[in-house]
Amino acid sequence: MPLTDVYLGLGSNIERERHILAALDALADEFGELECSPVFESEPVGIRSGCFFNMVVHLRTRLELPALVARLKAIEAREGRLQAAPRELPLDIDVLLYGELAGDFAGVILPRPRILESAHVLWPLAVLAPELRHPGSAASYAELWRSTCTRYALWPVALCWRNRPLTPAWMLGQPKNAAMQAPVF
Repeated sequence: MPLTDVYLGLGSNIERERHILAALDALADEFGELECSPVFESEPVGIRSGCFFNMVVHLRTRLELPALVARLKAIEAREGRLQAAPRELPLDIDVLLYGELAGDFAGVILPRPRILESAHVLWPLAVLAPELRHPGSAASYAELWRSTCTRYALWPVALCWRNRPLTPAWMLGQPKNAAMQAPVF
């Protein structure tokens, strides 16, 4: 099978830094080089809890979608997802995009529903892959982010992984439409 470009959404609302960094380590060990968005803190959406850390990761894999989802679920389970209370998400990993696939694939809907309404996914995706176009849209993710009007608050936060900043210092405190290049690890 050829390599497939995959974009994953990562989120955590308890022990956020520990779980996000553990997920990045596990993904890098499993898939090799990762391209990472900055990390954003966001208010919870659809759940009563503390704030989340969110980011988007790009990787390439030869795994077919079901095998990829199984590996991601195993990473979530290692981080305590199955033992967590209903409002606690130690680690949530969602497949946002898997190559050019669009549709329902054994319960995995691609592209991930609500990408365009979820600021905690759209902003990191727009930073990481600004020229990538959402399936079914002529607009790039950067264009979609610039045109979005969200009522949800989110902001970049400082976090380092493997001694490298995921969010550059100059981006901290930047306005909603700040643009930047994503770091590659």
